Amino acid sequence: MAIRPTPSDQPQLDLLGTADARPAEVHRLFFALLPDAATRARLAQAAQAFKASHPGLRARWVSPARYHATLHFLGDHALLRQDVVDAAMAAATELRMAPFEWVLHEAASFRGRQPPCILRSSSVPEPLQQLWQDLRRALVLAGQGRHVARSFTPHVTVAYSHAVLLDVTPIEPVAWRVERVALVHSVVGQQDYQVLAEWAL
Repeated sequence: MAIRPTPSDQPQLDLLGTADARPAEVHRLFFALLPDAATRARLAQAAQAFKASHPGLRARWVSPARYHATLHFLGDHALLRQDVVDAAMAAATELRMAPFEWVLHEAASFRGRQPPCILRSSSVPEPLQQLWQDLRRALVLAGQGRHVARSFTPHVTVAYSHAVLLDVTPIEPVAWRVERVALVHSVVGQQDYQVLAEWAL
């Protein structure tokens, strides 16, 4: 017996008689540093202190659950690309690094339509720079060099302001013990990240 779709299952037609197209999902892949719970709480405290010191700032504040520091962006895709995931995982298995400490001690912003408000260090610690370079080299060798950047400014985005660039502002230092690297999948517009794999340093 044929099954007839219910009205809610049928495509909606516009005035020209064509079906409405749902917005295509955008699947984003990237390598990131993810803070542990204690570091995440300290980052949130720093963000709140920064917010309190800028009462006139109009901004969209990032949930602490989404705090991370991107190492390498692997592109936006129409679906979750298993070939990219496999190549990225193969690259990450080549990492040989010991844990290290990264201290974030200032807030600043980047240029953009909605300038990101970030927490960062004034210089990149040598182990963090080495981690970025080693992973970049492994990604290029794995055939994933298309999207990797040529320079690195490690940071944690805590807000997106409304067309306002901020002066560099000192914050209470946040010491982050970097012990792992994660491969992360997100769908643009959705709240949650999916950690596909993690590697201990």
